[in-house]
Amino acid sequence: MSTGVIVPAAGSGTRLGEALPKAFVDLDGRSILEVCVAGIVDAGIADSVVVVVPVDLIDTARTLVPDVTVVAGGAHRSESVRAGLDALGSDYDIVLVHDAARPLVPASVFRRVVDGVRAGHPAVVPGLPVADTLKQVDPSGSSSAERVVATVDREVLRAIQTPQGFTREALLRAHADDSGLATDDAGLAERCGIDVHVVPGDPLAFKITTPWDLRIARDVLAETGKVHP
Repeated sequence: MSTGVIVPAAGSGTRLGEALPKAFVDLDGRSILEVCVAGIVDAGIADSVVVVVPVDLIDTARTLVPDVTVVAGGAHRSESVRAGLDALGSDYDIVLVHDAARPLVPASVFRRVVDGVRAGHPAVVPGLPVADTLKQVDPSGSSSAERVVATVDREVLRAIQTPQGFTREALLRAHADDSGLATDDAGLAERCGIDVHVVPGDPLAFKITTPWDLRIARDVLAETGKVHP
């Protein structure tokens, strides 16, 4: 079964506080995007990779990652994924969607996701058990002290990461309805009745969103000398 990978990298990343969009920020002498694509290639699971970036950074991205296809994204994640699907075409049985902002994902996570789809699951995502106690609050209350409504059972919760893997048919079905947005592709799949299964993720698959995340990613690379163990 052939596998294509879509890498949405069109977000502005305003919470990171950098002058450049997140995927183009330096990580270890290379951009986050370069490290991410290198990880996909190193995992050995991809027959084709499509990177989706802001239209004004297409030439820059093609210089950074010359061995993959680069296309322009949309205003929202779902639009960017659909642009990636169009660029991939119909030649791939399995399609992975992987955040550029998760550049340190181990190869083993990619393989677990692909193996899950090959085993017959239409949608497979990596996830980790939730360690913190979680409280449901009333958001309509005071912004300085929200009232707790309930304590959520964390034993049945998973913090979901990427890459998220789908049969091509399942991902096309998930994105066929563009009337609403979702924070991830698995959410779109769930919304249209596609079963989603979770395989073990990895702490290194964390998403670089804030300056603190960026600092940790840089420290990991500096201390281990390894990008994708």
